Amino acid sequence: MSTNTDKNPQMGLQGSSYLYDYGTSPNTRTAVSQKVRVLTPVYGENSAMHQMGVLSNFAPSISRTVDELRGIGFGDQVAELVPSITAAPTGNMERALLYLCNLWQATGYAGGIDGPVRSLSHHKWPFDIEQQLVFSTLADNDLGVANVGRGGATGEFDGGTKAISYPQTTPDFDGNANNTARGHSAVITIYEACWFTSWSATFAKDSGMIMESGDVMISDIHDFSTMYGEFIATGNDPSLSQLGSIRYATAPVSQQAGGGVGGGGISSLVTA
Repeated sequence: MSTNTDKNPQMGLQGSSYLYDYGTSPNTRTAVSQKVRVLTPVYGENSAMHQMGVLSNFAPSISRTVDELRGIGFGDQVAELVPSITAAPTGNMERALLYLCNLWQATGYAGGIDGPVRSLSHHKWPFDIEQQLVFSTLADNDLGVANVGRGGATGEFDGGTKAISYPQTTPDFDGNANNTARGHSAVITIYEACWFTSWSATFAKDSGMIMESGDVMISDIHDFSTMYGEFIATGNDPSLSQLGSIRYATAPVSQQAGGGVGGGGISSLVTA
């Protein structure tokens, strides 16, 4: 069989056909979907995850309940809000059905022309999803790494950021005829051990394009670099002299409530 160009992983992409050609994205300080890359395993390639093509939607979601603690005889007052266990994160993805690479094949399963997977009941193993929130040149310029990208150190606050490179299209001259700077920074989020919970496709007489949609449950979400634990620095920690809430402060909060520029009022009256 000839090479399947819709499932021919190289250069970080799952295919090499015209469907996987890069276009130009606008440079803004606001994050735009054109620069978000979603990588998953592709069946038959075991070295790395690759960027999915023709993905029209990716929507992760996390939620948890927070219980109200109240006491009889203390009026209509919330004593404390107590977070419950976080529900398993979920995600939804929608992708155009390709003859030579369907949603199963694009997430590492032996489906379509590559195998027997036709149903969720055939999935014996989970898969990972990597999301790259790619910076614009404007944002990279503010970090001092324009057209290069910034790679963080493992275990550091910027450990979840890495530099990614793009292939050369046309050369440019900026005083260095051999300029090879073609990179951006990317914030990495790993959705670990995902299981499909639903799959659907609509074959309609009045619509030409067939879309596949899949819902997944996610075991864990992390930045691929940080060691998570009880004392991970997450911000708003009053024991580290960080600002958070008046109620949880460990010292008089003269700089907390109304203590900013032009502030005043209750700050001198509130202590913890």
